[in-house]
Amino acid sequence: MDAREERGILIAMTAKIEFRRTYFFVPSSSHDGGYRVDWDGKECTCPDYETRQLPCKHCHAVRLVKRRDYSTEKLTIEAPAEAPKPRQTYRQNWPQYNRSQTQEKELFQKLLADLCGEIQWMPKMGRGRPSLPYDDAIFSAIFKVYSTFSGRRFQTDLREAREAGHIGVAPHYNSVFRVLEDPNTTKTLKELLIRSSLPLRVIESKFAPDSTGFSTNKFARWFDAKYGVEKKKAEWVKCHIMTGVKTNVVCACEITDAGDAPTYKQLATTTATNFRIDEVSADKGYLSFENMEFTQELGAVPYFAFKVNSRGENGPSIWQKMHAMFTLNRDDYLKKYHLRSNVESTFSAIKRKFGDAVRSKTDVACKNEVLAKIVAHNVVVCIHETNELGIELGFNRDPAAEEPRVLRFPVA
Repeated sequence: MDAREERGILIAMTAKIEFRRTYFFVPSSSHDGGYRVDWDGKECTCPDYETRQLPCKHCHAVRLVKRRDYSTEKLTIEAPAEAPKPRQTYRQNWPQYNRSQTQEKELFQKLLADLCGEIQWMPKMGRGRPSLPYDDAIFSAIFKVYSTFSGRRFQTDLREAREAGHIGVAPHYNSVFRVLEDPNTTKTLKELLIRSSLPLRVIESKFAPDSTGFSTNKFARWFDAKYGVEKKKAEWVKCHIMTGVKTNVVCACEITDAGDAPTYKQLATTTATNFRIDEVSADKGYLSFENMEFTQELGAVPYFAFKVNSRGENGPSIWQKMHAMFTLNRDDYLKKYHLRSNVESTFSAIKRKFGDAVRSKTDVACKNEVLAKIVAHNVVVCIHETNELGIELGFNRDPAAEEPRVLRFPVA
C-alpha cells in the first residue's frame, strides 16, 4: 500500500464525498472547493493526476466509497494497519548553521557596505541643501528593510552602522523614506540585486521562475450597484523572480502585474547575461511554444509542466521532444521538474525573514521595498554559502592579490 492509497482511505473515512449526476465530488483537504472524479475512479481533475496520469488519493477514495455505499458488498473502511513510511529528512550541519546565524547581522552590514560602495550611477543633484551620499542612502534603505523595524526604531541600528564605519552619515528616518519613494532608486536596486547574485554564478546552472504577491496597507473601494453595498479589496505588489535551485539566490526580478508567461523572457534574458543556464523548471503558468523555444535558444533544457490537454504532435521540435519525454519517461521528467519547488522555498525564506507585507504607502516605494527585500535576501544567502562551502569573505581586497577561494562582489 503506497502513500496515496493510505491518504485515500483517510479521505474516504473523514470526508463527505458526493455523487453528482456523472461524477463524484471530493472536497479538498488544503483549500476550499474540491475535485471531480469519474464514476470508475480512474480520472481526477487534481494537479497530481494531471501531472502523473495515474490514480491519485481522490481516485482511491472514490473506489472505496463506491464499494461501501453503491454495491451489495458490505465494506468497512478501516485505517491502514501498517505504520506510515517515515518522512524523509535532511540532516542540518549545526556548527555551520549556528555560525551563519550568530554572525549574520555583522557580516550583512559589511557585505552591504561593500556592495553599495561600488555604485556608479548617481542621481542628478539640484539646488538646495547638500544631499546625502548616495551609497549611504541606499545602504540605509536596504538595511532598514532587513531589520524589519519601523523607521524611528531603526535609528539606533543606523547610528551603530556609522560608528562601525559602514556609512559616513546616519540619515534621518524621513530621509530613508524619501529614498524608497524615489523612482531613481528602482534602477539602483535592480543593479545591486544582480551584483549580489554574481558571487554564486560558478555554483548555479539550474533555475526556476515563479511569482508571488506582497500585501500592502492600501485598499480599493467601490460601490456594487447590483447588491447595493460598498466593497473593498486589499492591493498587493506582484513580484516575478528567477532563482537558482541550489542556493536559492535570486538572479533576476521584475515587479509588474503582467502574467507569468509574458514575463518569462525578460527574467531568462537577465539570468542568461550573468549565468550559464543548463535547465529551467517551471509550472504550467509559463507553458508556451515561445517560452520553450526561447529557453532552447539560451542553451537550456525547458522542464515545464504540461497541461492535461497538451498534445505533442503540434508545436516546435523542442515542444514535441519534451512532451514525448513527459509522456514516456515521466518519473525522470518529474525529478527535473520538481526542482522548481526551490523557488517556493525562496519565497518562503524571504517572507518569513523580512515579512510578507510592505510598510510603504506609495506605489514606487512599495516596489522599491520589495526589491530591497530581495537584495537583502541575496546578501544573506552569500553569508550562509560562505560557511557551507568554506569560502572566505573578501572585503575591499586588491583583486590581483585575492586567493582563489574568496567570495566578493564584482566591481560594476
